[in-house]
Amino acid sequence: MYNFDVERPQSIADAVQALSREDAQPLSGGQTLIPTLKARLAAPSVLVSLGDVDEMKGVCMSDGGQLCIGGATTHATVAAEAAAHYPALASLAARIGDPAVRNRGTIGGSVANNDPSACYPAGVLGSGATVVTNAREIAADDYFQGMFTTALEEGEIITEVKFPIPQAAHYEKFLQPASRFPLVAAFVARFSDGVRVAITGASNDGVFRWSEAEAALASNFSASALDGLSVDSTDMISDLHGTGEYRAHLIGVMTKRAVAAIG
Repeated sequence: MYNFDVERPQSIADAVQALSREDAQPLSGGQTLIPTLKARLAAPSVLVSLGDVDEMKGVCMSDGGQLCIGGATTHATVAAEAAAHYPALASLAARIGDPAVRNRGTIGGSVANNDPSACYPAGVLGSGATVVTNAREIAADDYFQGMFTTALEEGEIITEVKFPIPQAAHYEKFLQPASRFPLVAAFVARFSDGVRVAITGASNDGVFRWSEAEAALASNFSASALDGLSVDSTDMISDLHGTGEYRAHLIGVMTKRAVAAIG
């Protein structure tokens, strides 16, 4: 790695100020950034650690009935503390990586990075959550903009993610055992006014909503409603773990399993 300075702000305001320095980069859980630095694929002059910003940690319910999770909250904390309020999201968090990753990685870091195979983007998009930053609130449908690309501006940090609680939801993940990322995963959430289906791990454009499945499930919430539906494999990821056609097939399989698990 190259030499760099490390700053440890104690508040969101101090973190924003530190990130105004030239070539400064935020450090949350570091599960992606640290390997990137080791490989010399990034060379920031300053790392701004968010681990000491206590106001960005924790899980709670708002007065409006939303589950609010601080951006610096670890996956392990979400798995433990969200279970009583949003079991599907807690289950998603409990299956990210391994214990070491879950105890260091954070929801804000995952959502900010927007890895095309990450678990949290599916939970955020599938829930219709709101990403809160130091400057504004961004609806999930507007936040994710492609592989490793989001609506975040330079120096903007995720302070909180707010999740509406669906009537029922489930996250179905086809595990890639070497990395523990999903080869393909589906997050299905049923609300009183419709159904949301978010797919991760499959597309070259990152997480996306499967609108055809949402329409079919809105009128008939059963696995059989998805019979005959398919996803175009043209823009699916093809690598040594699976072809685009295989991933397109898995989208249907994982979504059906998620719906069946909800019942």
